Amino acid sequence: MDSTRKGDQIWALMLMSETDFQTFYSEVKHLEREDSVYTSDKQLSRLLRPGSTYANLNPFEVLLCDPEDTLEAIRKQYKKLSILLHPDKNPDDRDRAQTAFDVINKAYKCLESEQSRAKALEVVEEAKFRVDRMIDEKRKKLKREKRDEAVEEDDPIRYKHSVKVMTMKLFADYERKRRSLDERAQEERKRKREEEIEQEEAKQDDKVWSKNFEESRQNRVNSWQSFSKSSKSKRKDIRPPKHKAETR
Repeated sequence: MDSTRKGDQIWALMLMSETDFQTFYSEVKHLEREDSVYTSDKQLSRLLRPGSTYANLNPFEVLLCDPEDTLEAIRKQYKKLSILLHPDKNPDDRDRAQTAFDVINKAYKCLESEQSRAKALEVVEEAKFRVDRMIDEKRKKLKREKRDEAVEEDDPIRYKHSVKVMTMKLFADYERKRRSLDERAQEERKRKREEEIEQEEAKQDDKVWSKNFEESRQNRVNSWQSFSKSSKSKRKDIRPPKHKAETR
């Protein structure tokens, strides 16, 4: 922050009530956190941290935008991050930068497409539904116990965090299911391919056997003919013994 901006903020603080001050302070801290996040190192760490494989399934979280944001706002956010993460902007860490750059590209393509963005929004809506149902269950339990029915999620910040966590969980669950279906489909394709190979090999074996059978047919015929001639010749050479008259 420059000196003029600081001076304006100090003057504003002098005119604020306690409530206004707390609101202002929260906004300032938010801006400071936001400013600290938008560095190449911070973004690389965020997108490539352990466990990021599933966290990065949520395109809104990857691009640090809200589901309610317009496509134009999402596009601006993408450009902001792409400048920080472009490999050419990170020559000392080009490989990791390329990986992170690919992550935000994938997220942006998901949200840029009307169809895939609609599906992503359905996941968010499902997360809100589940969180709301969880809150209702909490209230019912508190009511049965005759306790105050206020819950943590009454705080908008905590509610938003719960929805965020549930959204990430749903994206992860759907991805696991997708991979499981892909693996089963791949195994089925592999099994069918193995059957096709076995059938092809059996057909090939039949062809080879038939070919060999046909090629050897004449040899078998010739052998049989030779055998037949030889047998006839031997039968002609055989003479019955001469009959001798019986003497008394």
